[in-house]
Amino acid sequence: MDAPATLAETPVPRRRGLRRLPGLLALSLALSVTPTAMGVATAAPPQQVSATAPDLGVNVTVFDPSTPVAQIQAKADAIYAQQVANEMGTQRYALLFKPGTYGTATQPLQLKVGYYTEIAGLGASPRDVTINGKVEVYNRCRPNADGTPNCIALDNFWRSVSNFHLNVNAAGQDGCRSSANFFAVSQASPMRRVEVTGGTLSLMDYCTAGPQYASGGFLADTLAGDVVNGSQQQWLTRNSTIKSWSNGVWNQVFSGVEGAPSEAGFPNPPYTTLEKTPVSREKPYLFVDAQGAWQVRVPSAQTNTRGVSWDEGMTAGRTVPLTDFFIAKPTTSVQEINNQLARGKHLLLTPGVYDVASSIAVKRADTVVLGLGLATLTAVNGSVPMTVADVPGVVVAGVTIDAGTKESPVLLEVGKKNGNNSPAKSGATNPTTLSDVFFRVGGPHVGKADTALVVNSDNVLIDHTWVWRADHGVEGFTAGVNGDTDRWRTNTGRTGVVVNGADVTATGLFVEHFQQHSTVWNGERGRVVLYQNEIPYDPPSQADWQEPDGTLGWAGYKVGENVTTHRLDGGGVYGYQRNAGPGITTAMGFEVPNTPGVQLHHVMTVHLDGLGVIDNVVNDVGGRSDGSTAGTPQYVVDYPVR
Repeated sequence: MDAPATLAETPVPRRRGLRRLPGLLALSLALSVTPTAMGVATAAPPQQVSATAPDLGVNVTVFDPSTPVAQIQAKADAIYAQQVANEMGTQRYALLFKPGTYGTATQPLQLKVGYYTEIAGLGASPRDVTINGKVEVYNRCRPNADGTPNCIALDNFWRSVSNFHLNVNAAGQDGCRSSANFFAVSQASPMRRVEVTGGTLSLMDYCTAGPQYASGGFLADTLAGDVVNGSQQQWLTRNSTIKSWSNGVWNQVFSGVEGAPSEAGFPNPPYTTLEKTPVSREKPYLFVDAQGAWQVRVPSAQTNTRGVSWDEGMTAGRTVPLTDFFIAKPTTSVQEINNQLARGKHLLLTPGVYDVASSIAVKRADTVVLGLGLATLTAVNGSVPMTVADVPGVVVAGVTIDAGTKESPVLLEVGKKNGNNSPAKSGATNPTTLSDVFFRVGGPHVGKADTALVVNSDNVLIDHTWVWRADHGVEGFTAGVNGDTDRWRTNTGRTGVVVNGADVTATGLFVEHFQQHSTVWNGERGRVVLYQNEIPYDPPSQADWQEPDGTLGWAGYKVGENVTTHRLDGGGVYGYQRNAGPGITTAMGFEVPNTPGVQLHHVMTVHLDGLGVIDNVVNDVGGRSDGSTAGTPQYVVDYPVR
């Protein structure tokens, strides 16, 4: 997004683990288009993973409390220097901290987090790893041609921090920098399982060229004190505890948050507050136990939850030894990955870019696929990089999936359309879950995909995703109108998300810039907590942005006409056009059946330029967003209107 605009959980019974099926063979799958990209397929024996010293590749650095602070700082600074502006690069990194304390009162550890960098503690509880210092993201400065600084956070994507206690220590920083721990991020930059003490957490950077806009974001399972939202256009805080929250631009949503502000007075301030989260499952995390063995904690699914999951003991769930995972590297073949999955292994993707010419097929119940350092799967020759079968309990987390230069029908498919969604295969108590799974069509290279994410299975939980057809990148398009027209014709993505399954929940659904409806929800009893969308910047003309029946434009969020029950809490559709001459019109931001069971609560549209128009917020209800109201949201409190 480029254009600025103004309870504790109790343990639950352990889920059954994977059954071992000796002799089950994976389907034969094609390899990558290049011989070195995914390696050469071999009938390799099961991988031997060290319980205490696993090989996680050269892009994972593991620190322990005996590591000198200066050494840690130097390593982190070197990675940051490389990654601070490396928005479309291929480098990926993870910095992991074993249980203990890092930094001191006089020598704090001050970490800055750049693109494709993950910083995570390796404790069973966030309190097992303490960082005395800061973990920060600042505005990114890209000076304009006229020399003005252009320092903003709107493109601060693709990074993550998790699972540690941050004791804020600003020693050595100037007066402004010392006033808060800054985490000025936009989409695809989650903060999870963090305890912040000793200072304010600010989600905007008001020190670098003054307050600037950001387009975040996601905070979950976190305990913090005072939080400054500031210039964040939208934000979801889920299952956390805070002392206070200040400010809001358009769309700030709180779900199961102790200390959340009231939504009374909406839209001033623009707060949407749910006392409890309807369905939640925390993201799996690595930890090192007291014996030094590496483990993965896989939290269980919960309903109607509030507050953090770890303040009264270990997060409810199951522990899987890392020795039960196959550890893949970018040179590993798809066939080998699928062979290991068929043997009953879980999958750990180490940091890097994986060129995938045929599907990584997740077929077994309760399989965990966990990426480190925003590990990225790139489609080759029109492949579907990953498929998940109609089985319960699969968790895919921390993975980015990119379209390739030849069109893929889909980038991730969960279940088969018209497949067997019987209770034996999917159920509400153990939903397949996607956590921090991100999608891109274009950006680092030309991308083509019909649809990014298709969910056919019932009872799926999507917990934070950003599905992005690129509005900018390094594909080689020229600047200006002609370049945007080329982008429209070349970086093709029809739909971002299609949900056909019933009882699917999304907490933090961000979908942007697709060439028709960004999201189409056909399944019954869907539930969405925060939806953020921008319609595309680059339609060359109204004729390119018009439905076959003559409807002007495509709604950013469409609920299927036969759906009788659906709920969305906190949604925004934004418009901005760069190259449509006199401008183009979108008839409505949200298109839904006019029936009592389909309910939208706190939704809005806004247009950011003086040319384009969004005529209505929902169907034919709500104010018009156009040049006369540029940057001013149009809100509908409830639909159907009460």
